[in-house]
Amino acid sequence: MENLAQFLPEAVPLWAAALVVFSSFFTGAITAAFGLGGGLALLAVMSAVFPAAAVVPVHGAAQAGANAGRFYLQRKEVVWPIVLWFSLGGLIGAAIGGRLAVETPVWLLRGGVGAFVIWTLWGPKLKSFAPGTKTYFAVGVVTGVLTMFFSATGPIVAAMLSATALGRLNIVATHAAAMVIQHIVKITAFGLLGFAYGEWAWLLGAILISGFAGTYVGTHYLRAMPEETFRRGFRLILSVVAVYLIAAALMELRTG
Repeated sequence: MENLAQFLPEAVPLWAAALVVFSSFFTGAITAAFGLGGGLALLAVMSAVFPAAAVVPVHGAAQAGANAGRFYLQRKEVVWPIVLWFSLGGLIGAAIGGRLAVETPVWLLRGGVGAFVIWTLWGPKLKSFAPGTKTYFAVGVVTGVLTMFFSATGPIVAAMLSATALGRLNIVATHAAAMVIQHIVKITAFGLLGFAYGEWAWLLGAILISGFAGTYVGTHYLRAMPEETFRRGFRLILSVVAVYLIAAALMELRTG
């Protein structure tokens, strides 16, 4: 046990590292099968056991790897024009510096994301509305700013894709490609700000291997899943994520 502990950051006990690696498999499988949900679940686990300053950069690196594995396995289904416009917006969002996000309480950001997702899924639909290049670009800008501060912006992207006419494979693969680029931008930014990724290298490697194994299992389940089953599961998981964000925002507001 002591031999394994020497490969971990000083602030992370062995049991905490094992819990995160174990969770990475199941969260990877969930995300691969339904397009989202796993990233937020892994963020919750990391928030409970990792130092606060390390949660967002380490989660970003883990999610970059997890989404890269999902992207590789599902790369033929990616709708590249969406990814292009989203990524261009994301680069601008990251470059803005997040002044608004810095000055805005985290509870308000989380609650706003949750409310947006609920409205997108269950609110009245505008007649003849379908996301286009301006929507993809705008969502990229917004999530590019927000991802630097609470990491879990996948639900916003998923909500955008849920309004398209894409099939389940296209939705999951396109979401994966978009999130890979966003997380790489975030990793680069934190690296430039001085976060010591080298100290976390071994643990991140274990998390990524476990997550890829889960992604492989989840992808096979996705390909065998009926379209209607995916649609119901996708909406259910997205709704649960939104309710979680709103509940977390209310708890932070009460204790803040």
